[in-house]
Amino acid sequence: MPVNSTPLATDSTKLLNALPHPVLAVRADGSIADANVAAEAFFGMSRTSLWHQKLVEIVPIDSPLASLVEQVIARGAAINEYRVDLGLPKAGGERLVDIFVTPLPDAEEGVVIMLQERSLAEKIDRQLTHRGAARSIAAMASTLAHEIKNPLSGIRGAAQLLEAEANDADRALTRLICEETDRIVKLVDRMSAFSDGRPIERESINIHEILDHVKKVAQVGFARHIHFRENYDPSLPPVLGNRDQLIQIFLNLVKNAAESIGETRDDGEIELSTAFRPGVRLQTPGSSAPVSLPLEFCVRDNGPGVAEEVLPCLFDPFVTTKVSGTGLGLALVAKIIGDHGGTIECESSSRRTTFRVLMPMYAPRDGRGVTRR
Repeated sequence: MPVNSTPLATDSTKLLNALPHPVLAVRADGSIADANVAAEAFFGMSRTSLWHQKLVEIVPIDSPLASLVEQVIARGAAINEYRVDLGLPKAGGERLVDIFVTPLPDAEEGVVIMLQERSLAEKIDRQLTHRGAARSIAAMASTLAHEIKNPLSGIRGAAQLLEAEANDADRALTRLICEETDRIVKLVDRMSAFSDGRPIERESINIHEILDHVKKVAQVGFARHIHFRENYDPSLPPVLGNRDQLIQIFLNLVKNAAESIGETRDDGEIELSTAFRPGVRLQTPGSSAPVSLPLEFCVRDNGPGVAEEVLPCLFDPFVTTKVSGTGLGLALVAKIIGDHGGTIECESSSRRTTFRVLMPMYAPRDGRGVTRR
């Protein structure tokens, strides 16, 4: 039987209009060459009207979008920027969007722009919320350390005194008191990690050495039954980070992945991957310019996945899917990554969960850039 090789659509306009996100083709002189249906709805203008416009006529001249187009034309390389407030004077205000700008085969011909109102922008928004939650936990941890640990010490001491004169039945109760007070103290100690506001000491770190160390620790302990796979970019530049804290981050993520897979499966797999994404930039509160986050580190597992209703609050304190979990592990991971100037997100489906960490790379103090090895 012959195979039908006829394309689904030979008209590029039909393909563009099938996309749910606004797409614009912009010439090198800034005039709009084409637009899809989603762009018409987004800008509140017909395709014909857009053809008669220049980009600076539908967005402010100082818009990040106009600047990105200029950079892409000059560099001849794609640039993405997330969480951008895009001013639209003709469409009734501002929109929070992700921007993807790609040069045409001949950069002098212009660029293609795709705007995405939802997806990573929402994830980053949640990440900033996670940081705010971490700050709230920090204040609460300081109070708890003072108001709870001291009385607990007295309770434990009294229980130990009673234990010396108690019978066997009562001694079991005094031991229970001691164990429970110890458990609460450990919980408060873990929360105290959020209240450490001292600047972290960071240096040039080879992330592959960190991941190899984490893998070795995992393989002799909690993940001895799991197969590890590495997918590393050997030319990756160093990350600007704190070695101990980076180990803490990825040890926590790998441990979560191993626990998700469970101990009974013989096909459990965890993949550690690194990649260089030069076009990824993030506008964060307190920064006057977008921060470049070109280093991507991922921990993937083939466990059952994270429940959809849990994903939006996965990095919030006290949110956990474990029976005996405290819900502080991922919250602390999000805080440490935020302290490093990075961000973390989770994508999950059945038998494929990915924790993606984006972080800045190390730059020498003399201002020279670090080239890929």
